[in-house]
Amino acid sequence: MSSITFSHVGKRFNDTEVVRDINLEVADGELMVFVGPSGCGKSTMLRMVAGLEDISSGDLLIDGVRVNDLGPSERGAAMVFQSYALYPHMTVAENMGFGLRMTGSRKSEIAVQVQAAAETLQITHLLDRYPKQLSGGQRQRVAIGRAIVRRPKVFLFDEPLSNLDASLRVQLRIELAKLHQQLKTTMIYVTHDQTEAMTLGNRIAVFNQGRIEQLGTPAALYQRPVNRFVAEFLGSPKINMIPYRWDASAEQLLIGDEIRLESSFVYLPSSNLAQGTTIGIRPEHIRLANSDSPLRGAVEFIEYLGDTTLAYIRVKGLDAALKIRINDHNIKIRLGDKVGLSCEQGFGLVFNQNGELI
Repeated sequence: MSSITFSHVGKRFNDTEVVRDINLEVADGELMVFVGPSGCGKSTMLRMVAGLEDISSGDLLIDGVRVNDLGPSERGAAMVFQSYALYPHMTVAENMGFGLRMTGSRKSEIAVQVQAAAETLQITHLLDRYPKQLSGGQRQRVAIGRAIVRRPKVFLFDEPLSNLDASLRVQLRIELAKLHQQLKTTMIYVTHDQTEAMTLGNRIAVFNQGRIEQLGTPAALYQRPVNRFVAEFLGSPKINMIPYRWDASAEQLLIGDEIRLESSFVYLPSSNLAQGTTIGIRPEHIRLANSDSPLRGAVEFIEYLGDTTLAYIRVKGLDAALKIRINDHNIKIRLGDKVGLSCEQGFGLVFNQNGELI
């Protein structure tokens, strides 16, 4: 196992700064997830750890050793790519053992390592096949197995599941989590899929425009995001954002032109509401209420998802419909129904005009 330390790490491509002064410690045996939209710098971070990109500024340490000037083969890191990158003319066994052959390992040792990795990934029956004879999920297991046989200090995953269908992504996500528990090796996993990030990571680093917006456990980021970007990026369906104005004399929130809500409606201190401009409430924390509630609207769209139902409520004065999650199958609603809404106590988030959490 090895720790990974980023000390003021930056990366430029000509005049474009894609990674900006990153300070981060990935602990021994940790599964760290880098998540963020396309172009935010997360894959560049991974490639700098692997040695596939030079570091423009700062220091990168693996197990306490500065590796800025070391080549990829000298860093003890193994990378699994989105595209599998298997050699089509080699069997599964030959693909998995290729890295060991390049380092001069004996055939007997390679065979033992390949067999052990194949058993871990349950692909021993595929060892004599060629990549063209494999499904996408099987190819990705082979790519992971090729990394395992090298016994690296660090595993690096660059969106390895993005080419797979939804059900297979779920299956392999579970297998990767089990693999981490079994190997106890330091891993960095890059994804733009917030569901993967929330379910896989011991900690998550949320990237935006080359910076880390927030670092923490999945629960901490979901419940207490530091700003609107993190709040809106994590969570499916997305958090509801309700813009408002504060009437200090009446201590009320003004929504649109007609809706007035008491501060007690959202269970938030008046001092916080006075500083804010937007309230964030996740769909699972909004409840159906009597139609005479001050916050009310009409059902615009319904998504039945089996175990839960999502209802979109059009509220006058709001540009976007409010999303609510209904888990009680005894509650029946129809398109066009007029419904009132209430907020669950303790789950409202207030953001100021700069998008920062108050």
